[in-house]
Amino acid sequence: MRPNASQLLGKTNVGGSLCSPASAALLFLLCLGFPPCVATCPPYCLCTSDIISCSGRNLSVLPLDLPSYAGRLDLGHNALTSLPTDWIPQPFDRLATLVLSRNSISQIEANAFTVTPHLLHLDLSSNRLTVLNLSLFTGLKELKELLLFDNQIFQINPGAFSDLHSLQRLYLSGNRLTAFPLGLYWEPGGPRNLTFLDLSYNRLSKVPVQSLLSLTHQNGIYLQENPLVCDCALLALLEYWMWKQYRPLVDFRGEYPCRDDSEPGPVYSQQGVSGVPLESQTYQEEPGKWLRVPCPGLASSAQEGLVVFWVTPRTVVNSSTNDPSAHLIVLPNGTLEIRGALLDDSGTYACVAARQRNYYPYESVEVNVVVGNLSTASASGLAHRSGAEHFNTAFTTLASCVVSIILVLLYLYLTPCRCRESRGGTRGCGGRAIILCSDPREVESGQRRSNGKRVAFLEPQAEDSEIGSPKTPAMNLGHVTTEGILKNGSRTVGQTLTDPAHMA
Repeated sequence: MRPNASQLLGKTNVGGSLCSPASAALLFLLCLGFPPCVATCPPYCLCTSDIISCSGRNLSVLPLDLPSYAGRLDLGHNALTSLPTDWIPQPFDRLATLVLSRNSISQIEANAFTVTPHLLHLDLSSNRLTVLNLSLFTGLKELKELLLFDNQIFQINPGAFSDLHSLQRLYLSGNRLTAFPLGLYWEPGGPRNLTFLDLSYNRLSKVPVQSLLSLTHQNGIYLQENPLVCDCALLALLEYWMWKQYRPLVDFRGEYPCRDDSEPGPVYSQQGVSGVPLESQTYQEEPGKWLRVPCPGLASSAQEGLVVFWVTPRTVVNSSTNDPSAHLIVLPNGTLEIRGALLDDSGTYACVAARQRNYYPYESVEVNVVVGNLSTASASGLAHRSGAEHFNTAFTTLASCVVSIILVLLYLYLTPCRCRESRGGTRGCGGRAIILCSDPREVESGQRRSNGKRVAFLEPQAEDSEIGSPKTPAMNLGHVTTEGILKNGSRTVGQTLTDPAHMA
């Protein structure tokens, strides 16, 4: 438990005063950044660093003296029934995780979370929420994860998630939802990058198959343990997910029980299903022409009423709702008709239908559509990526040119100078000379070796010495060949020093 300032000074807190005039300076240093009225940890909570835990205290009222420096606040496993707007007196600007699970919360007032503007994780699981109203999560623009599983939610009103721009993971499992919350994806101001949605263990009987086909390529939507009606559209969706190895279905394949529709007559018949292996094919047509693309695995005499979906590069169309003036039409037999083909229509198309068969690894429900010749289609398909690729190519070329120029400059200006004999019989270069040798035939056995090259250090001799003794070399090198720097390790400068008496 975090001690307060009075305990640190050995004084008693009398009359609500946290400090005395004599210790005001010390209290200021101790409470710098944490005012005394905020930094005190409640006696029924545990405080350590930026974590405050008031879990399992059977609290029915939210504490008002919570320190505002908390980064994680745990109020789970209590007896809270509501969350009013003023549940804390001051904003929690540092709070990133708020845990309110395992309570009895049935009401959350509007704008209750405006005091936690930087919240990233909110846990409201295992409570008694029934309806998610407008402005319930106002202010949580940075929230990434919201846990609402194990409640009693049966209704989600429009705009309930309108302020959750950054939401990525939403858990709604174990509730009483009967309608798929499609507004999560199309309502203005809602989540822009929702990648995980758990709707398992609800009461969904039907799902918007066409919308799910356009969403599941970038989202993980879990629907297991719902009383789904196994009509042709749902069977087509599940078969397509299995062919795509969609993780939410593959991981819980045994938990997708379907019940028969109560309407009379068979739900689906295999009439019109071809036994021909599903092979990937390519269809080509000139711009402006009409193109018909048969659905792989379906015979030309497919039964009337069979719902067939086509997942195109830009949209999803089906055979039950067709507009005669539309650009893409799905005929009753499942064939896709492209009217007035455009270059942008080139791409991969998937035919989603209830074939009631197991797919082999080599089989494909997709076809390739090419509008124009192959080169034109390839150029059109690459147009969307050309900007980034051109930038990368130009940057790589520029970097290569700069490196080449630097290497040339190093080659020209950093090659070791060649010592020349002056008129007075002394050597130029001055100071120490470092001579690199790469020819082992010209190096004596007594020299040191380093990475296949020999290095000799020559100590300089005073050029104007008062002592008239002749100069003697510091080391007798014999024949030494110097090598220029940055010569790719092979080119050498053919300078040979034959007279050791001139080396200094």
